Amino acid sequence: MSVVVSGLGPLAAASDLLAHPFMAHALVAGTGVAVMSGLVGYFVVLRGQVFTGDALSHVAFTGALAALAFGLDPLLGLYGATVLVALLLGLLGPRGRADDVVIGSVFAWVLGLGVLFLSIFTVDRSAGNGGAGVSVLFGSIFGLSGRQTVVALVIAVVVTGVMVVLARPLLFASIDEAVAASRGVPVRLLGFAFLALVGLAAAETTQAVGALLLLGLLAGPAGIAQRLTIRPYRAMALSAAVAVASVWFGLVLSYRFPRLPPSFSIMAMVAAGYLVALVAGRVRPWAAARRARPEPVADGELLDHGPG
Repeated sequence: MSVVVSGLGPLAAASDLLAHPFMAHALVAGTGVAVMSGLVGYFVVLRGQVFTGDALSHVAFTGALAALAFGLDPLLGLYGATVLVALLLGLLGPRGRADDVVIGSVFAWVLGLGVLFLSIFTVDRSAGNGGAGVSVLFGSIFGLSGRQTVVALVIAVVVTGVMVVLARPLLFASIDEAVAASRGVPVRLLGFAFLALVGLAAAETTQAVGALLLLGLLAGPAGIAQRLTIRPYRAMALSAAVAVASVWFGLVLSYRFPRLPPSFSIMAMVAAGYLVALVAGRVRPWAAARRARPEPVADGELLDHGPG
């Protein structure tokens, strides 16, 4: 009988976690966000657009605060601002891909607007919703309602589905734009579509880990995957898997140790994974070279066993 009870230990622990609505919402929404972030983040890293993700993190903060300052739903400002600015970056850059000068200019402008809206919100409206600004900055995955969880899951499924459809031509355009364009691939249109997906992913990830840390969930798992494999489709799957594992373990860690914010726990898991991948990437070539090294021959050992 004791064997049966001990065997049910993990199941009992899982049911204990899911018995709390806030934890169930966090796990469901977090899983969708993680898969989406892993796939989108792979192409963000592959295309060298990490700075774009960083800029959109500040856009997410500014958009949410703008909506709050004018008494609107923060999700409206969050999604609207990130997608519109992402498309604007593509419009101003070559082939639908924003360059560093464009991103830097928009970055400074948006950050200034964020300070303005934060001032307006703090003076006029923070008395009724004082923690909203902090939630935007650091995430509020344990505070998601049922409606927000459904919205997060739907958006994650849509973005993930579109990424799967666009993966092959987007991979071609990311590796060699000129050849892809000569083969009839709509490089500029793909660039716009991808930036819109990055905007949606940035807005959704903000709810999980906050505007300050969303770049870690977008770029971290992808960086781990690219260090562990050079095969694109395997790296995409690995990036999504690492993101999901980081979210799951981070949420459980934060649940077990309430003093740890979930955003910190999730990012700690990503950082630990990157450290392991970094060490593995250094050790693997050394181990392969050691295996390929010929064995030393002892003095007097017969080297040729053939005749003569």
